[in-house]
Amino acid sequence: MKFNKSNQLVLVSAASLLAAILITACGTATVDFVYVASSKAAGPYNYGEIDVFEINRVSGYMRQIPASPFPSGGRNPVAETVSSDYANLYVVNQDDNSIVQFMIGNDGKLYPQNTVNTPGIYPLAATVSGTSLFVVDTYQPLPACSNADPCSGSVGVFPLLPATTGPNPTLSGAPGTPLTNPSNGAPYWPLTLLSYTATGNSSNCETSASTDVITPTAVNVLKSGAALFVTAYDSTVTPNVGYVFGFSVGTSGALTPLNCGVPHNMGVGDNGLGIHPSAIASDSTSTYVYVTDSTNGIVVSYSVGSGVLNKIIDTPTGNQPSAIVVDPAYPYAYVANSVDGNVTAYSISSSGALTRIGTYAAGIDPVAMGIDPSTNHFLFTANFTPGGAGGTVSGFELSATAGTLIDAQKSPYTSNALPTAVAAVPHGSSTTK
Repeated sequence: MKFNKSNQLVLVSAASLLAAILITACGTATVDFVYVASSKAAGPYNYGEIDVFEINRVSGYMRQIPASPFPSGGRNPVAETVSSDYANLYVVNQDDNSIVQFMIGNDGKLYPQNTVNTPGIYPLAATVSGTSLFVVDTYQPLPACSNADPCSGSVGVFPLLPATTGPNPTLSGAPGTPLTNPSNGAPYWPLTLLSYTATGNSSNCETSASTDVITPTAVNVLKSGAALFVTAYDSTVTPNVGYVFGFSVGTSGALTPLNCGVPHNMGVGDNGLGIHPSAIASDSTSTYVYVTDSTNGIVVSYSVGSGVLNKIIDTPTGNQPSAIVVDPAYPYAYVANSVDGNVTAYSISSSGALTRIGTYAAGIDPVAMGIDPSTNHFLFTANFTPGGAGGTVSGFELSATAGTLIDAQKSPYTSNALPTAVAAVPHGSSTTK
């Protein structure tokens, strides 16, 4: 076939347009970076590792960036959270009682900055609200507290410091000295089981403390930043009794126990097996809170009134629900069921009640999950895969109109062994390095 000059011009123009499209697509292909903590010891210091995945904005395909993985800076990382400006990742290393601050580069790479010890013993969960970092420890920092002689858990609050200038400038987001609880003069708020005395009431806050051991499991702070909730269970009674501890959050991040420090009693399940709350999440309007119970296979819906929880309804999940997320843009919630290896999707009514949409296969033993913060269009789970085999990450594309999930391209993806936590930041939102 012979081409004349006009044909050649058309081809040149089309090729130029295609090249421009490809350049634009390549420049914007990544929508988010996802950080997956793996607890299996690796490297010369037996640190855990952080796998860094990038999500393709069209297909949802997740691939590790070339420099991944990164050392977690400590042993047995179990939780992650990011700063409000998405510039920092905080990794909780349980065996070292430490939190490591990483600066996040625009390319998704991690740069360690500061390491601080948590106020208590064996941290298990953390979250950020504004300029405060909240961490939950398994045990209070008391001399008698250990695995051999357990005690109740506690909450610590780190102020996140602004950037400094001068000869030794620092980036913003460094954890400062933990705040002091004025009621005990120590840098933590205990999760102690309290009840009103016979002569006490909610107006004068006369309470008595129990010696029962309260074991925390998860933490959530409302989007408004007004209140913080910690799920826990009483490990000294059989069947277990579940609780939700509530705190109001001051402008400095300091906590004030709600309801005089008396936690919300979740009670014992209808089948008599007890309650073991495993995860907690809240909606973007700070109106509803959702708590999963791994023993009874339910998610409990609550409305929030002045920080006090009011039960709406129990909704069935799969076996041993381990994680829950609420879509910040659309009226849907998702629960990971660890034993079943799947995710159950729910719609959220105007009253906060959940209605099951469907269940979707994930990897083996999903223990953590998240939704991409850029578009709220992709969901991912970290699959623990016990037994020493390599872990996986499952990716899904969610429907904004139906709440349903479909597998992302080539999901699941290989991660390091024994992944425990996930966190994500939008692409391009972080500090350049």
